[in-house]
Amino acid sequence: MIASLMMYLRPETAAATARYWALIRDGLRARGVAAPEGLDNAREEFAVWKALDLTLSQTCGMPYRLWLHDRVTLIGTPDFAVEGCPPGYYHSVFVVRANDPRETISEFRAARFTYNQTFSQSGYAAAYAHCSAEGFWFADRSQSHGHRNSAKTVAEGRADIAALDGVSWRLIQRYDAFAGGLRVLETTTPTPGLPYIAASDTDREATFAAVRDAIAGLTPEDAATLGLRGLVEIPKSAYLAVPSPPDGA
Repeated sequence: MIASLMMYLRPETAAATARYWALIRDGLRARGVAAPEGLDNAREEFAVWKALDLTLSQTCGMPYRLWLHDRVTLIGTPDFAVEGCPPGYYHSVFVVRANDPRETISEFRAARFTYNQTFSQSGYAAAYAHCSAEGFWFADRSQSHGHRNSAKTVAEGRADIAALDGVSWRLIQRYDAFAGGLRVLETTTPTPGLPYIAASDTDREATFAAVRDAIAGLTPEDAATLGLRGLVEIPKSAYLAVPSPPDGA
């Protein structure tokens, strides 16, 4: 068995995440669902998501629709109460240096764009859709391998603009001093948030209930640290309807 909640994990949120998992684990066991004692957040993400004995993890919308939707159970979507988004949805924020005088995304068409991964919904696919509507895509791109890395790259002047997961940006603002040198330029259209998934033979109803009750059982301090507000049901069709960039984009 394996469980992993690595997507929004930071040193500052690790203890709250562990306590959150303990509530989920105990709720699963109380419902007759076997669950590992602790989280394995260090294992490579696709090894986790494709594991045949996956108890619970959180994936990104783009990998889910491209590679995982027909081999895992969609449990539900945590609601992080992202401003301007329906429950369970989120958006990307385009961040630039606070002293950059440019005011619209179109003015950045010749700028250097940095992104976490090409298979990231918030860091790449949402940015591509947003810029395509403006008639361009960044020709000058660099990969940072993480939303925090992208933000830091822009703050340090090694890139001009990045698209960040709205929840990740909230954590960066809270914990990273360099966020003070950045500002939000624009936000993308909301899309379904990062879903919880489990192995294909998982008892979906029992797992949903265990996660729902765990969120409700968080202390106010842990709920605030994690930013969790609830668990919602967003259908698979909503995830599959989100467009992906064309090959090679």
